[in-house]
Amino acid sequence: MTNQDQVFVVCGAAGSGKTTVASYLQKHFGMHRVITHTTRAPRPGERDGVDYHFEDDTSMGQLHLLESVTYDQAQYGSSMESLEEGWHQGRADVIVLDTKGALTYHQALGDRVTIIFLTVSKLDVLVRRMTGRGDQKEAIRSRLKSREYQRDLHLPHYLEHIAHVIVNDGWTQTAEQLDDLVGKIVSV
Repeated sequence: MTNQDQVFVVCGAAGSGKTTVASYLQKHFGMHRVITHTTRAPRPGERDGVDYHFEDDTSMGQLHLLESVTYDQAQYGSSMESLEEGWHQGRADVIVLDTKGALTYHQALGDRVTIIFLTVSKLDVLVRRMTGRGDQKEAIRSRLKSREYQRDLHLPHYLEHIAHVIVNDGWTQTAEQLDDLVGKIVSV
């Protein structure tokens, strides 16, 4: 893959398919998955250094973060060093962020950033997906009430004309849209 200084930012509400899309871009196009940092506890089956770098408040404060956010009482952030790791390998990067993080990346890196905003046509699908991946009922309730979740349900005005919106109702159609988008941005 050429254009290795590119980064694909995947954002949207919890349950919209961000992790699935990032994994697809990583496997199908050989992109480097930027592993972000968080202070939240791992979900069942998640592994440190694979799904996230699981941090505590002290270790999180020592990182060189390009962006960070507090979401549902946990800190999340991505380090510039993790981003550059993929570029040094000659690969484009893919990262999952919230919409504010996506805007931060766009402001910091400009045309090197492609933002993919995922949504679904029926919002009850999001709750079913969160339940299906093992989120605890109390965590789901808390997330649904959070300002950040409400913000990320719909494309924010500050990402209009910047983000590529994909309605992730069915995987075949989503994959086709991703293939088309990546093909226009990078040479494979």
